[in-house]
Amino acid sequence: MEETVDSYWQKHLAELKETLTANNFEVFVAADAKEAGKIVLEEILPALAPRSVAWGGSTTFTATGLYEILKDRKDLRVVDQYQKNLTPEQNIEIRRQELLVDLFFTGANAVTEDGQLVNLDGTGNRVAALTFGPKNVIVLVGRNKVTPDLEAAMVRVKNFAAPANAIRLQKQTPCAKTAYCEECSGPGRICNTWTITEKSNPKGRIKVILINQDLGL
Repeated sequence: MEETVDSYWQKHLAELKETLTANNFEVFVAADAKEAGKIVLEEILPALAPRSVAWGGSTTFTATGLYEILKDRKDLRVVDQYQKNLTPEQNIEIRRQELLVDLFFTGANAVTEDGQLVNLDGTGNRVAALTFGPKNVIVLVGRNKVTPDLEAAMVRVKNFAAPANAIRLQKQTPCAKTAYCEECSGPGRICNTWTITEKSNPKGRIKVILINQDLGL
């Protein structure tokens, strides 16, 4: 059964690659998280030769093993918001610095079958970097993030990804208790800024790695 599901997604992701490529994204397809990391290390990094890297909050990124590999690279300036024991002020300053790196890593909340990246952010640093700032962006996307259209993507984000992330981050929000969006307005709210990225501009700046594995929320 697992082979059948993988074969289904191989075909589906191949079609999605074509659609995203037509929208000016540079697209790769990986069999799993490990292969996604290999694509980054052996193909993308040598081609780009970045001098600085950073990342937004993404469990898919950490699942690839890239965080553990890149955070200690001596040939790169690493802007790391995952550092331990940062004060809130230090963390915000690091997130500001992330916008000027050569290469930024992030995930996506959803990707539509017509080639749109859909994200909903709390602070805004992740979607800000996706939109403008870093010279290049790598978006790591598990197959579970693929949705038929924009409406389905937004439903997925609001009714699943956001409550699940609030639970993961131990937020004191209504959705963390009920697992449903309650349209709250408290300070812990993580649903503040939507972005819908229809095309990469400049062409190829945003690189999408579609992964044939369920990853992240």
